[in-house]
Amino acid sequence: QLQLVESGGGSVQAGGSLRLSCAASKSTYKWPSAAWFRQVPGKEREGVAVLYQDFGRTYYNDDVKGRFTISQDHTNNTLVLQMDSLKAEDTAMYYCATPTYLMKLDADYLLNRNSWRYWGQGTQVTVSS
Repeated sequence: QLQLVESGGGSVQAGGSLRLSCAASKSTYKWPSAAWFRQVPGKEREGVAVLYQDFGRTYYNDDVKGRFTISQDHTNNTLVLQMDSLKAEDTAMYYCATPTYLMKLDADYLLNRNSWRYWGQGTQVTVSS
């Protein structure tokens, strides 16, 4: 079973940047598709960004478009979420995820937690205003 481990979270002031990374237990994992989600206590886990490399596509939650970038770091073979211009409302636990398989190219489907099978333990991001 694939295991995922996130890192890079921390505390930052509004307007600052953080770079999250997600490593897979299989060093040869090619990240054909992967996603970042976030969750705050008492709320549903929401999709932040999706990388669908098989189709060369990325998808973003409207709240993070233009500020966050999802990519694969080929040097370290990790999934990356570059977060710039952070806001207090970005404060959350961030999780990376991979699927068993994906059925369609649709933003609502891909940004839904039920489309993803394997999850990391999360890394906390706190943005102070």
